Amino acid sequence: MPTAIIADDEDLQRNELRRLLEQVWPELEIVACCEDGSDTLDAIARLRPDVAFLDIRMPGISGLDVASASAGACHIVFTTAYDSHAIEAFGLGVVDYLLKPLTQERLQRTVARLRESMASAVGGADLLKAMTELERRLRAAAQEERIRWISTTSSSTIKIFPIDEVLFFESDSRYTRVVSPTDEGLVRKPLKELQAGLDPDQFWQIHRGTLVSVRAIARARRDELGNITVELRGHPGRLKVSQTYAWRFRGEVFFR
Repeated sequence: MPTAIIADDEDLQRNELRRLLEQVWPELEIVACCEDGSDTLDAIARLRPDVAFLDIRMPGISGLDVASASAGACHIVFTTAYDSHAIEAFGLGVVDYLLKPLTQERLQRTVARLRESMASAVGGADLLKAMTELERRLRAAAQEERIRWISTTSSSTIKIFPIDEVLFFESDSRYTRVVSPTDEGLVRKPLKELQAGLDPDQFWQIHRGTLVSVRAIARARRDELGNITVELRGHPGRLKVSQTYAWRFRGEVFFR
């Protein structure tokens, strides 16, 4: 029996895709529904599904990042609200997409393509090339939506942090700590909400509650147990990297 996971940060979209899949591919078992990239990576590693239906733009780790990090682990279908003509131009054979709002007729074509694809190997090079180009186009279109500065409030004091000066964000369930080389403050906004307005090339999620500026990373250290910590420029503290995000530090370029 084939298995799949569905990843989308909107409940209605996840439920609708699941409902349609039950109609057009009744033998498919949905083994997990995830609302962010972190949970999706965990589910792929733990459950090893045959197919992952990935929303392209999820907070933090996007569907593109998930597909790249888990390259070859399963067959990928992207879901997107973007104009179909821009994506159809890629002429992809190994990667399909579903344009929101979803339709049963379009999903049937996707399922037919998946059945064929599952009988052969996924073209990893073509997949990576297509994802890279798609990511470039989507991120270029989203530049105007980026956060330029963050304001924090403490008692009667308002602090302004230009986004380029932020070293990292650290969040609990209610507040997010904003840290620069010379100051820090709290914003009453969850990390997921902030992520939607941050450049994913500038800020990496390295833990469920931590985003770090890539330019602020001085080095990463791996201990004898394989645990990774990040050292920063302009700040004495160290940040822990969870296993979910260890893929960002593959290779030796960060380790000193």
